[in-house]
Amino acid sequence: MNLERIDLNLLVYLDVLLRERNVTRSASVLSITQPAMSNGLRRLRETFDDPLLVRSSEGMMPTERAQELQPLIRQVLATIERAVEPNTEFDASSSDRVFRIMTSDYGESTLLPRLLERLRDEAPEVVLDILTPSDMSFLEVERGQVDLVINRFDSMPQSFHQVTLWRDSFSCLLSAENPIVDRFSLDAYLQANHVWVSKTGMGAGMGITPKDTKRLGWVDEALQRIGRQRHITVFTRHYQSAALLAQQKSLVVTIPTKAAVAQEGNPNLVIKEPPFEIAPFELKMAWSPLLQHNSAHKWIRRLIVEVAKAVEEEAAGNA
Repeated sequence: MNLERIDLNLLVYLDVLLRERNVTRSASVLSITQPAMSNGLRRLRETFDDPLLVRSSEGMMPTERAQELQPLIRQVLATIERAVEPNTEFDASSSDRVFRIMTSDYGESTLLPRLLERLRDEAPEVVLDILTPSDMSFLEVERGQVDLVINRFDSMPQSFHQVTLWRDSFSCLLSAENPIVDRFSLDAYLQANHVWVSKTGMGAGMGITPKDTKRLGWVDEALQRIGRQRHITVFTRHYQSAALLAQQKSLVVTIPTKAAVAQEGNPNLVIKEPPFEIAPFELKMAWSPLLQHNSAHKWIRRLIVEVAKAVEEEAAGNA
């Protein structure tokens, strides 16, 4: 292959085509016509002597050669982007940039208050647009349309960059008038009615039932390991709603400890340690490789990591 004859634009086309897997959408992303994109795909196929994308019942699918090329093309383009990007630092004090962050209300209630305090002092004009996990998908994150995802995940695309913000345990919330509050044993826990909260908040979880133990998450998997099962009567995707429901005399809510501790000042609720072992989980922050070297993005990531560390230190001091 003669490198002098390769059009750099074709690599950009290929990068977008492999993400979108659709010629029309790819053309729209690059603001070119659909025939121009089709011609680009034809030239790419000639250059690499491979179909690259083939039609299937599920749409256009990448060939084995295309899958091998995708991370290499992304790395090449990222290197070029760094080379041509102006070497300017992000000025937080004067910026009015909007950062779009996707997180559940667990992240909102535990991390955002402290983050907003720092922003008020260091970047008063910066705006946060908080999206719920059901608003977007990993595809929008991969395209760089969402700056950050802060959540707990079963899995995520391998191309994403990620960092662990903290580890959290689980606690139980129940009404101060709940009849089991003074005899909170495993048997009492299992005899109670429970509120289930989405383990990640990602997706709607349509059709989920109490029998779908593997889909229910950490709490129910922990119970399954000891051969037990709780009685779930309410399903919700919101931690704040679950805390409100916990005030019902017949309900028990098992949620991350940092979310439960936020209710410490509520005289109607009692926080209890679960009467069985539940493995802790990690709250992660993830982002697209497209944003890895952006100076504004690096600044907000560094700030969030600092805030998370402060939250952890405060929690350790109160333990």
